[in-house]
Amino acid sequence: MKEKTILITGCSSGIGYDVAHTLSKRGWRVFATCRLEKDCIRLRNEGLESFRLDYSCEKSIQTAVDETFKRTNGTLDALYNNGAYAIPGLVQDIPREAYRAIFEVNLFGYFDLINKIMPSMHNQGYGRIINCSSILGFTAIEGRGAYNATKFAMEGLTDTLRLELRNSSIKIILIEPGPITASIRINSQPHFEKWINWKDSSNYIFYEKKLIPRLYSTKNTLDFGELPAAAVTQKIIHALESKNPSPRYYVTVPTFIAGVCNRLFSTRILDWIKSKI
Repeated sequence: MKEKTILITGCSSGIGYDVAHTLSKRGWRVFATCRLEKDCIRLRNEGLESFRLDYSCEKSIQTAVDETFKRTNGTLDALYNNGAYAIPGLVQDIPREAYRAIFEVNLFGYFDLINKIMPSMHNQGYGRIINCSSILGFTAIEGRGAYNATKFAMEGLTDTLRLELRNSSIKIILIEPGPITASIRINSQPHFEKWINWKDSSNYIFYEKKLIPRLYSTKNTLDFGELPAAAVTQKIIHALESKNPSPRYYVTVPTFIAGVCNRLFSTRILDWIKSKI
């Protein structure tokens, strides 16, 4: 059987790291990309094929695509867009440049990479593209506006792409995790510190009482419904290896609850429920 190949982004830790190692053990040829070369070196030492891909840089994306096709003679079975980051903060406190920065990575980079991979998949007549969204891709939470916005937009483009390719053999799939024991909270801290001038906010109490204690929490207990990254990996495996994958996969109980609530309750009731979280 032909060796299956997949390009994965954001493999330095968390979900991407777990997916890359698990698929490699299952016999996939994994190209595990990271934003920083030091992380690529670490992954290469762990036995993975790894090179840089920085969503914020068009040249980096093109270089990574060229390197992938060089290693596969121009083919690729699957792409898993996973890398992303958050800028915690109230919408009223997020500056324009912060929105530009996060959309470059969480949205524009995803679809720039997809568009560069797509011709090869059309030529070979098959392929699977999996985009990692979030529970925050279909239900908004306060203090997560920038991240919410990128994931909502990404889901819209992914759904559109799925419709546009419905008559092809290229499958377009969304993964929608809820709380996962990954490092996104810790990785969000420098972005919060860079962009959010919370002490001058008209709602600085929100930051003092709610956002900052959660963002910098060092507790070891799990949040409600929180699962390890391996829970996402199991959905990825089904999305890649099933003959008829689902167009979207929920991961964690909170995601299923949010999906049901969106169908059952009015906006006012949903807002009240979220205010208690």
